[in-house]
Amino acid sequence: MKTQRVGYIRVSTIEQNQQRQLEGIEIDRMFTEYASGKDTNRPELQAALRYVREGDTFFVHSMDRLARNVEDILRLVREMNERGVAVQFIKENMLFSVGKDDPRSALMFTMLGAFAQFERALIKERQREGIELAKKRGVYTGRKRALDPIQAEELLKGIGEGTPKTILAKRFGISRETVYQYAKQSIT
Repeated sequence: MKTQRVGYIRVSTIEQNQQRQLEGIEIDRMFTEYASGKDTNRPELQAALRYVREGDTFFVHSMDRLARNVEDILRLVREMNERGVAVQFIKENMLFSVGKDDPRSALMFTMLGAFAQFERALIKERQREGIELAKKRGVYTGRKRALDPIQAEELLKGIGEGTPKTILAKRFGISRETVYQYAKQSIT
């Protein structure tokens, strides 16, 4: 069985450039997605994890592209190593392979993962602070509503009639969570 070099690229938004991440690295199969790294429930990441096999090497530009918190990073690498898959982080120049227990690499890996998690927390904190300042100045109006008032009324009518939330979400082109948010707002 031929081993493969599997790449994973993640950017948060379509506007971001993902081309630089694994540029110049020979990859047999690439998985690319536009999603937040806040958790590991991402379609392309899950597809890549199902795809990799024993003997493969999984390439990621940097740890924060794989996950944004230490627990997720450590778990993903450990699970792939347990399956016989090596994980290579290009930016950090770190390779984690099966049966290679290097305590210095493990320490560095944990520290870098912690910094990625800390960076995400700082970004969220600055975002919250910016929103608060904008609210005080009266320039923050919040997120644009998913539905106009007529659509919202129709949605609430459907909820009242007992139409399943999944069907309503599809009908209005919104997520089920948004349906629940509208339902919650109508109660209060």
